Amino acid sequence: MSTVSAVSSRLPVFPWDKLEPYKKTAAAHPDGIVDLSVGTPVDPVPELIRRALVDAADSPGYPTVWGTAALRDAVTGWCERRLGARGLAHTNVLPVVGSKELVAWLPTQLGLGPGDKVAYPRLAYPTYEVGARLAGAEPLVYDDPTELDPAGLRLLWLNSPSNPTGRVLGKDELTRIVAWAREHGVLVFSDECYLELGWEAEPVSVLHEDVCGGSYEGVVAVHSLSKRSNLAGYRAAFVAGDQDVLGELLRIRKHGGMMTPAPVQAATVAALGDDAHVREQRERYARRRDALRTALVGHGFRIEHSEASLYLWATRDEPCWDTVGHLADLGVLVAPGDFYGAAGERFVRVAFTATDERVEAAVKRLG
Repeated sequence: MSTVSAVSSRLPVFPWDKLEPYKKTAAAHPDGIVDLSVGTPVDPVPELIRRALVDAADSPGYPTVWGTAALRDAVTGWCERRLGARGLAHTNVLPVVGSKELVAWLPTQLGLGPGDKVAYPRLAYPTYEVGARLAGAEPLVYDDPTELDPAGLRLLWLNSPSNPTGRVLGKDELTRIVAWAREHGVLVFSDECYLELGWEAEPVSVLHEDVCGGSYEGVVAVHSLSKRSNLAGYRAAFVAGDQDVLGELLRIRKHGGMMTPAPVQAATVAALGDDAHVREQRERYARRRDALRTALVGHGFRIEHSEASLYLWATRDEPCWDTVGHLADLGVLVAPGDFYGAAGERFVRVAFTATDERVEAAVKRLG
């Protein structure tokens, strides 16, 4: 076996490939497909962000892995203003090339391997497992992380608001988990990419002073501009928290050349400095969410959790692939719940990131 195939053999089948036949069915609808599966942004990149990108287009030199001082100022300022983090210095932040890259390669960059455990929610973004397997570590699912055996547990992933369920961990729950992890020397990484998209709950960061006690020891938050600012195509994200952990990652990532392009850094500064475009985008998503939720419930679905994020976690109390097939026949494509773990086998994840016109088409078909 070649070295390359030896690594790929550790990984699960790329889930989205399994959806292709259903995509073809949905695409055959006379009025075209309504794709509510992946959850990719479709609305325009705000003008002030595009302008910042263009203004920085003449960037012939290499960017730095740590980013510009202006970018670090923007990240620390946003974390203090939006997350309730206090006293963040530049050493507490690090830009990354999209959050998925960070999630996938974090266990490897932390030096984890055989004998080490990486834990993540039972229903979760598949890349947490992929990251563990790439490093040769043991992936471990949980319902309540404080019930895990901490022996060998090196990395604990939190995800609030959750992808796929939209569940939000409350402040007291986060505080309890962080305290447990610190007691047992377990590093916490909290994926908070949907934090600005709370609908029926107000998401809280692990960096909030009430959660971490004003100390960032052993905790790091992961944030992305893909959802809040429609920047999925820019690969703009960052991590913030424990300066010792981020300092180690910075040294490793310098050797790996993991640099956010200079124009994207400038665009990120502009995006983090403006809240108006985030409010406007939230309003778009709120309208689409309400329309799809009403239509799904009317069609016989039950919605669970979904108090935040860009998805509705829906079930007709049948195997998820039966639901995927039923909706594909209506020209609507959704993600099967078992993409996110066996516990999702009777659910589907419905994204509300399609255009207003496509959402309206889905509502009409569900009616």
